[in-house]
Amino acid sequence: MTKNSTSSTGSTGSTWTGLVPVDDTALAVTDTGGPGVPVVYLNGQFATQGYWRRVRADLGAGWRHITYDERARGKKSGRSADYSFEAAVRDVDAVLEARAVHRALVVGWSYGAFVGAHWAARNPERALGAVMVDGAFPYDWLDEAMEQRIRKQFRQWGRFMPLLRPTGLTPRMTADQMADCNIELGRVSRERELGPVLDDIAVPVRYVVASGASLGSRGDEQERIRTSLDAVTARNPNIEVSAKVASNHGALLKKDFRAIAGAVREVAALAGDGR
Repeated sequence: MTKNSTSSTGSTGSTWTGLVPVDDTALAVTDTGGPGVPVVYLNGQFATQGYWRRVRADLGAGWRHITYDERARGKKSGRSADYSFEAAVRDVDAVLEARAVHRALVVGWSYGAFVGAHWAARNPERALGAVMVDGAFPYDWLDEAMEQRIRKQFRQWGRFMPLLRPTGLTPRMTADQMADCNIELGRVSRERELGPVLDDIAVPVRYVVASGASLGSRGDEQERIRTSLDAVTARNPNIEVSAKVASNHGALLKKDFRAIAGAVREVAALAGDGR
């Protein structure tokens, strides 16, 4: 079931945009259609589907690009009573079901990489493969001091976020709700939680890893987190690093989109669906 949809015909089919109802809300979805390999793009925690435009353009019209804004993100996705990580994983299924896609390649950046890892591990018969863009590193970075630091940071940012909400650049969530999401991600990231998930992935996975810091990190904190990937690739032969790029966490979708598109092509070729 979808609503408020529009479509336009392109060279590979019909591009559909609309709202996909799920639970107590609806997600803004764009699907380029066509016969190409379906690629589902999973956003950073508070980012929007527009961040993927350069990756999509580099891959071109031979692929079926499916993007969407998570709950209360962007201009159109609705608010919800549930912003949990599990809800984010369920939403992948809701979008695919609404667009009648059974098998897909998932590409996730930051928070979206964690969502993609869980979805791929749980759905080996439906996942063609996955590309993790500077996320899904199993590392215990959350402690009580970090939790307090996160809450303080979001409360400070919360003073200015209402001014940006009409543009879609910040979520229609409270500062405490956003802090809760970030703290939950810290728990999901723990080695004892994420390690077994990555070990269970039975489809091709390629990582594109950034360099330097991310928003809110200090010193070499982010680089230390990334080193946890070494143990993952040693344990699971399905998982490899496709590229280590010069850009930092926030800039790589803009500056290193070619490396991400290359990893998508690599995974699709391994899955037998290369373009």
